[in-house]
Amino acid sequence: MQWTYLNWQWVLVIGSSLLLLWIAPQARSIKAFYQGSRNERAPNFWLLTSSLVISWLFAKSITNAANLGLSYGFVGSVAYAAYYLSFAVAGLIIYRLRTKGGFSSIHTFLRHRYGQNAILIFSLLIAFRLFNEVWSNTMVIGSYFGEGGSFNYYLAILVFTGLTLMYSLKGGMSSAILTDLIQMLFFGIILAVLLAVLIPKAPAGVLSFVESGTWSWGTGVNLLVVALLQSFSYPFHDPVMTDRGFISDARTTLSSFLAAAVIGAICILLFSFIGIYGSWHEVEGQAAVGVARLLGLPMLLLVNFIMITSAASTLDSTFSSFAKLAQLDLSKQRPASIKAGRWSMFTITVVGTLPVFLDPAILSATTISGTMVLGLGPVFLFWYVKAPPLSFHLSVGIGILIGLLLASGFYPTNWYLTDGKYADLLSANLLGVGLSLLGFFLPYWLISKPKQHDVPS
Repeated sequence: MQWTYLNWQWVLVIGSSLLLLWIAPQARSIKAFYQGSRNERAPNFWLLTSSLVISWLFAKSITNAANLGLSYGFVGSVAYAAYYLSFAVAGLIIYRLRTKGGFSSIHTFLRHRYGQNAILIFSLLIAFRLFNEVWSNTMVIGSYFGEGGSFNYYLAILVFTGLTLMYSLKGGMSSAILTDLIQMLFFGIILAVLLAVLIPKAPAGVLSFVESGTWSWGTGVNLLVVALLQSFSYPFHDPVMTDRGFISDARTTLSSFLAAAVIGAICILLFSFIGIYGSWHEVEGQAAVGVARLLGLPMLLLVNFIMITSAASTLDSTFSSFAKLAQLDLSKQRPASIKAGRWSMFTITVVGTLPVFLDPAILSATTISGTMVLGLGPVFLFWYVKAPPLSFHLSVGIGILIGLLLASGFYPTNWYLTDGKYADLLSANLLGVGLSLLGFFLPYWLISKPKQHDVPS
C-alpha cells in the first residue's frame, strides 16, 4: 500500500505540473511576462479574483489553518481567516493610490514620496517575503512524501520546485494568472469533496465545527488580535498581492480585492474543519495529513493534491513577482527583458530552496515577518500625508527592531498583556503598532509642518 501511495503521489505532482506546463501561455512581450496581459488585454474580474485567492491559499496557509483548527477549534480557524482582511485593506489603499495619487506601482509611490533609500529598504523586505514563500510552501509538499530529512522528502521538494519553475519560465505573470484560475477550480472541487465526507461524520453537522474551541486569550484569541493588527501592514510587503493591484483597471481591481477577502476567509474557515475533525480523533502532528490517513488512501491523495495545487499557485506567483522586482522595480538603468526575468526566477528558486535543509518552522514565515513589517502600516494607510523620508525610516525601522527582538527570543516576558500561546506575539504587535505610528508622525509634526496634504485636486 505504501508503494502504491507513493506512486500516486508522484503521478499527482508530475502529472499536474506537466498539465500546467502545457496550458501555460508563452510570453512574447514584456507586458505579458511582467503584467499578465494576454493579447494586450488585462486580466478580467474572474481571472484576477481567482488569482488573488489561490495565491494566498498556499500550502503553508491551509496547513496552518488545519493545524490551528486542530489546536484551538473554530477559534483558531477564525484567527487565521482574519488575515484575509488584508485583501480589503490593500484593495482600498491601492485604489486610492491609483485614482487619487496617480501612482502606477508601489515602488513609484515610495520613490516619489520617500526617495531611493526607502525603495531599497522596502525591496529588501519584500525580497525576504518572497524568499520565505519558496521554502515554507515546498516543505509542506515534502512532508507528504516522507519524514523531514528523508530522501523522499528532499526529492519531492526538488522535483516539485523544478517542475513549477519550468512552466513559470514559459510565461511569467501570464502563466501565473491563467494557471491560477485552473488551480482555483481544482481547489474548490476538492474542498467540496472533503467537506462532503467530513460534515456528515460530525454529531451536529456544521454546528459541531463552529461551536468547537474556547474563546479565551490562550486558545486562539491572542492570534486573532495579532492577525487583525497585522492586516493593516502585512499585505504591503507581499508583492504577490500588490503586483496584482496594478495590472487591471482600478475599479475591477478593487472589486476583485474585496471579493478575494470574503472568498479567501471562507475557504480558510472551511479547510480548518479538517483540523477540528482531527481534534475529535486525537490526531497528532500535521492535521491535514493525520485526518486524511484516518479517512483512507483516496482522501489522502485528495488532500495531497489540494496541497500541490495551492503550493504551485503560490510558487509561480512568487517567481514572477521576484522577476518584476529585480527587473522592473529596481532596474531603472536598463530596459527589462524576458531573458533577464527568467534568470531572476532561477535565482530565487535556488536561494529560496536552501532553508529547506535547515528545517525552519513554517508558521514563523507568517507571524514573525508580519511583525517585522508593522512599520509599513502608517506609510500606506496615511499615504496622502506629505511626511518626510525620516517618517518612513523611523516607522519601518521600529517594526523591524520589534520583529527581531521577538524572533531572537529576547522580548521581555514582563511586557506580556495576556497569557497563553502567542501572548508574546500580541504584546510585540501592540507595541510595534503604537511605536510605528509615533515614529511616522513625529517627524511630520516636528519637521515637515506642511500646510496641506499632498493629494492632487
